[in-house]
Order: sequence, then C-alpha cells, then structure tokens
Amino acid sequence: MIRRGKAQGWLSLSRDDFRRWASWNDIEFRGVDAESVGSKGQGLLATVAQDGASEEEPLVVVPRSLILSKENVWLQSKSDKHLQSVLDAVGDFANTSRGSIQLFLLVQSTYACPDVQGDVGVQHPLLEYVKSLPMELLPTFWNDAERDLLEGTSLAEALDAKLSILHREFDNVREATSSIPWCQDHWWDETSGLLEFDDWKQVDAMYRSRALEFPGIGDCMVPIIDLANHASETDTVARYETNGDGNAILVLHAKTRVDTGSEITITYGDKKGACEMIFSYGFLEEDLNNARSVILSLTIPNDDPLKQAKLAVMDCAPGCFLTLDPESGKCDWKSEYVWPIIVNEEDGLHFQIAQTQDGQRELHATWQDEPIGDLSDFQDRLKVHPMWDLFRLRAMATIQGRVQDQLMVLHAAQDRSAEADTELSLRDRPRNLAIRLRHLETSMLEAVLRTLQQDIEHVANLDVVRQYLEGHAEEVHEVDDFS
Repeated sequence: MIRRGKAQGWLSLSRDDFRRWASWNDIEFRGVDAESVGSKGQGLLATVAQDGASEEEPLVVVPRSLILSKENVWLQSKSDKHLQSVLDAVGDFANTSRGSIQLFLLVQSTYACPDVQGDVGVQHPLLEYVKSLPMELLPTFWNDAERDLLEGTSLAEALDAKLSILHREFDNVREATSSIPWCQDHWWDETSGLLEFDDWKQVDAMYRSRALEFPGIGDCMVPIIDLANHASETDTVARYETNGDGNAILVLHAKTRVDTGSEITITYGDKKGACEMIFSYGFLEEDLNNARSVILSLTIPNDDPLKQAKLAVMDCAPGCFLTLDPESGKCDWKSEYVWPIIVNEEDGLHFQIAQTQDGQRELHATWQDEPIGDLSDFQDRLKVHPMWDLFRLRAMATIQGRVQDQLMVLHAAQDRSAEADTELSLRDRPRNLAIRLRHLETSMLEAVLRTLQQDIEHVANLDVVRQYLEGHAEEVHEVDDFS
C-alpha cells in the first residue's frame, strides 16, 4: 500500500507543499529552511549567518501537538474510533513508543488511500508529514544478493533477527485486528486487502530512521527537526530539546557559528558503530575509518554439562560488545553472558529446583552457596573470588575464540563476494555499504584479536593462574600414566 501510494502520488508531498504545511501549522523557522543537500536528500540549511548565543534562540520551534509521540497518538485516538480500535486490539505493543507510532503511521497511510478515503478515519494534520517521509533503503529492504554481501559482518545476524521480529509483529497485528470490521475490509480481505508485510517494514523504517529521544517525551518523530542530518562530535552544530511549553526546539550549540548556506547538523549518536548506522539510518559517514563497535553472539558449548540449566536462568543478552576507541586505538569488550559460561560445578556454580508457594517448580542458581538473583552483577561476584584471574583468562579465551571464528567467516565471505560482485541485482548503495562495513569490521576484529592475545599472555603468567595450570597438568599426567 505505502509503496503504491508513493508511486501514484497520493502518499507523497512536494518540498514546497511540505514547507507550506509547516507554516500553516505554526512550525517556526528562524534563519533556517529545508533544502536539498545533494546525496543526503533533504536537510536544514542556514538562510542567514548566526552565532550560538547564551540566550539560545531556537532555530526551529515545533508545537507539542505536532510531535509524533506515544502520548499524542493516544490523545488522537480519543477522537478517532478507528485508530482507537487498533490500539486497543494490539494491546501491550501499542503502549510502547515504537508500537503506537508505527500503528499511527499505518492507519494514517490507510486513510490517505483513494480506495478508503472518506470511508473510515479522521485524518490528522500529521498525515501531510507522513506523506513527506521518503522510503528509506535500509537493510530490511536489501535483496538476497545484497544481503549475501553481509556474510560475516555483525549486521548479517542483526538483520536476520530484525526481519524475524518484524514478521512476528506483523502477524500479531493481523491476528489482533482481523476481527475489527474496518480492518478486515480494508487491510486483510483476501481480494481487496491493502496491507502486506512490506507496509510494516516501511513504517518500521520511517520510525527507525527518524525517531529522536526528546527530554520529557521519550522516543518520538518531530517534523522539520528530523530533517537535520548527522555529524559526529565537533562537526555537530546544533542540538534538539524541549522548551518550557513542551514544544520541540532546535538550538545552535553555544559559541558555534554558521554561515549562510551552511548545513545545520545534529548527532544521531557519536558512539554508534558502523553496523548500527547502516542498520538504522542506511548510511556511513564518508570519513569513517573505524567500525567503533561490533556485537558478536555467544553460545554455551554443547559439551558443557550445565548447558540446559544455564540457558534456563540466563536472562541477559547472549553476546559480547566489542569497542575500539578511534583516538587511543584501545580495544575493550563487555559481556554479562560470558561469565556464567566459563564457570561450572567445580568452581562453585550449582542449580537447584525449588517449589514456589503456588506449587510451581523453579530452577534456582547459586554461586558459592549464595543465590544468584540477577546476572548483571555476576562478574562482580567473580572478581572477589581467589581464582578471579583464572576466570578472567577463561573469559578472554572464550571471546578470543569467538573473534577468530568471525574473522574466518569474514575472510571466506570476502572470497565469495569478489566472485559475485558482478551480480546484476546488486544496487550501488547496498553494495558499497556492505563492502565498507566488511572492511571496517575486519580491521577492528583483527585489532581486538591482537589486544586479547596480549592480555591473555599477561594474565596466563600471573601466579594464581600458573599454579592452577601447573597443578591441573600434574593431575592429567597422573591420570594418563599407565606404567
């Protein structure tokens, strides 16, 4: 539906019409305007030279009523029974910022369709904003050949997980709303139903590429301000916030000067890795030479006798977060999941089945006979153990093995992708992004591997570790001595 609406024009809006809509709805422009900025699409440019002053005069003011937030979606539903019926039916998901906003985008897009217009719904002023939103070429819209180029990158696994979540959400929305008469007629009818899975991907992409976190509001979409493009660190010239009236405003940083025609930029997150930038926004900064961060999944080895018990109680993300500081070149890693992996019964990890007050049975974990309630502090418990250095060595060796495995996949995929680079279905933008991401993550993982090797050699030579390893070697020799 959305793709058809953009192509046929009933779900699109020219830049001039969008600018007029903004003015009619009391969005204030103060020395800036929305303009084309080349390959970036639209952006905000200064129409006069300005300095960031202490009184912080806003560049843009957007009335609170035009902020697309969870609060305003539910407020609109009070005067739109069709929207309310969808929100009520979907339930908990509609009470999240992302869920409520995506459903609003879907419903308003439906109202704009000529096949539906006048039949259902109350068109909100933000419908014109919805029409102005472009169809972003995020990785969820890449074809199979383009996705194959991601093999070995952290984005490949993240994309598979995202598509699985989107499929599940779409199925849940269909199941929840199929009993609503207007939804059944216009969305799900076998012959005339408008919605397809692609529509759910479209509203997800609109939200993911535009959502900003505003103080006092949370994650939301804000017309005009969301046209500001990204720049990192010192290249960022403005910030977004709310004023005393709850309006969204865009303000120049103090002591920042912009000349006429200069672009007004904000940051989407200076610490976001290359994978996340492509995943959420579909681009990488031209001068980016560092992947910044990589998330790798972790699994419990199949030969771990406590694997099933660990899986039952481990509620943290099953992965490892690797970082590389572009200034110092220092590599680091964090993982809550790795610590339960590297300890077992002989170390002090035990599991018991307990009966609850209502007669149910639950599995409980203990460490050194003390209950483990939350795995987020399990590393701190290990740190005070006399064998902490040994546990640290095991964890680093586990991460090292995972990084080595990822590099092997990346190198193998590089050879295959070189052969497939002439594939006709490859579009320039996805191909170039995939190649850059693969290069950036390969370089970073190799740097992480070198750092891990140095750290492992250092920890392996600590007294407590050497004594343990020497004693363990003697035990093995005694078992294997058949003389």
